[in-house]
Amino acid sequence: MYLSRQQIADEPGEKKTHFLNPQAQRLNISLGDLVGLKSLGVHIITVEPGHFTTEHHFHHIDEEAIYVLSGTGIATIGDEEIHISKGDFLGFPTNGIAHSIFVTGSEALQCLVIGNKTTTDICDYPRQGKRLYRHNGKWDLVELDAVTKVK
Repeated sequence: MYLSRQQIADEPGEKKTHFLNPQAQRLNISLGDLVGLKSLGVHIITVEPGHFTTEHHFHHIDEEAIYVLSGTGIATIGDEEIHISKGDFLGFPTNGIAHSIFVTGSEALQCLVIGNKTTTDICDYPRQGKRLYRHNGKWDLVELDAVTKVK
């Protein structure tokens, strides 16, 4: 499938607020869904200054990549803060380091976000002390302290 620059610009997108972080608000255009991709998520996200892109997290199964199209922000990767801007690329392999982005400056941050589109994932939110289990459209959120490790 093909989307022209004008078709993408005309796409209204979907406003989303992260379920664990009301300051994580973004406009999401799912390019992958628009062209029928089944196993790869490709999104253009736009986040206004003073907001986060998501809650600080990492995935146990999915991988994630972010390419900054415009704007500025501070990416927190683990405990390290990195200033990001147009042309920067961030990649987060499976079982990687927790990460999040806070938008700074006076203009919106716009990024191309790419990730697996799996039916199953486990995602940890260390600042919230939560773990999300996602499987076939069902989401279960548990306290990390309640997770029992089995040999």
